[in-house]
Amino acid sequence: MTDAPDSGPGVPELGAERVRLRRLNLADAPGLHEAYGDPGSMRFWDALPSRDVAETEARIRQTTSAEPTWYAAWAVLAKQDDAFIGMVNYHARQAWNRRLAVGWILAPRFEGHGYMAEAMRALLRHCFDGLRTHRVEAEIEPDNVRSTRLAERLGFRREGLLRDRLCVAGEPRSIWMYALLQPEWNALCP
Repeated sequence: MTDAPDSGPGVPELGAERVRLRRLNLADAPGLHEAYGDPGSMRFWDALPSRDVAETEARIRQTTSAEPTWYAAWAVLAKQDDAFIGMVNYHARQAWNRRLAVGWILAPRFEGHGYMAEAMRALLRHCFDGLRTHRVEAEIEPDNVRSTRLAERLGFRREGLLRDRLCVAGEPRSIWMYALLQPEWNALCP
């Protein structure tokens, strides 16, 4: 086996105790719109809320047209009844640097139940083991307390403030850069 990172990943189904992750598709638009159409859920996202399900569908089309070498998104579904809970992704993947970034969004009615922590652990396992990533990053706005707590529970460390890193609706936004390295992940999840 070579030490070179995987250059052509797929989007495999992933699982955890109460959730399963499968490739995001157009049929997920109504569920994803619960998050994408909600101003509270989108407050810390890098885009404005979707106006309607059709706009969420357009975003899904754009997402699913991306090459998994660089970007992939999963629908997070409850194992119990296949209810759409949220979405997780990796993006900005640089296989040659063994680095990528992750993101997540949850439908508001599922907040506070630990589903996203389970989903992110499954995604991180795939990133570190399946994609042979060494560094996983998460960009989180300073006021996004829920995501900050989740990232820290998952083992991410805050590295610094990137001032005016994003521009949403013409307004600059700063973000905290969080990162989790493979040796840290291995120590947490042997």
